[in-house]
Order: sequence, then structure tokens, then C-alpha cells
Amino acid sequence: MPKIIFVEQDGTRKEVEAEAGYTVMEVAVNNGVDGIVAECGGACACATCHGYVDEAWLDKLPEMDDMEDSMLDAAYERQDTSRLTCQIEITDALEGLVINVADNEN
Repeated sequence: MPKIIFVEQDGTRKEVEAEAGYTVMEVAVNNGVDGIVAECGGACACATCHGYVDEAWLDKLPEMDDMEDSMLDAAYERQDTSRLTCQIEITDALEGLVINVADNEN
């Protein structure tokens, strides 16, 4: 199982094992990562699972679709590395993926 590294708002790093087929958001929620609120449960209908992908990983992820892009327009402090974690499916190729949790409770 690949390991995903979450960096919470306070700088706490959580390295968790992630089962392929789940989303980064599901892994965060199931492992108590602070700041991944996921109000819509992963339906790409809010932006409360917003995270910043470490720049080294941007080219290794599937491109964001128009729906995700639109939802991120409503996210607090969108950046070039912003993604909705509910839209990133875990694969073995994501071993070591680093996600910095955005301020989703603002």
C-alpha cells in the first residue's frame, strides 16, 4: 500500500497507508487528518477537502477536470498547486505523495 503524507495546518506531518482505489480525501478522513472536512462526502460539490499538492507531484497526477476546477474557484486561498483531494484516486504510483492541507474551516 502506498504511503501518503499529509501536512496539517499546524505543521504536523501524518504519514498514512492508503489502499488503492480510495481517494486521498477518504484516506484523510479515515485517518483523522485535521482540516480535511469533506462536507459533501466526495461528490465534488464543495471545496472542503482542498489541499495543496507538493510541486514534485503535480505532473504525476491526472489532470483536473472542469468540475473540480469550478469547485476550486470557491476554495479559500486557491493556489497553482490546489486540488480537491476527493478527485485524486490512490494508485501505487502515488507512494510518498505529499498533500499540504488547506484552510477548509475558514
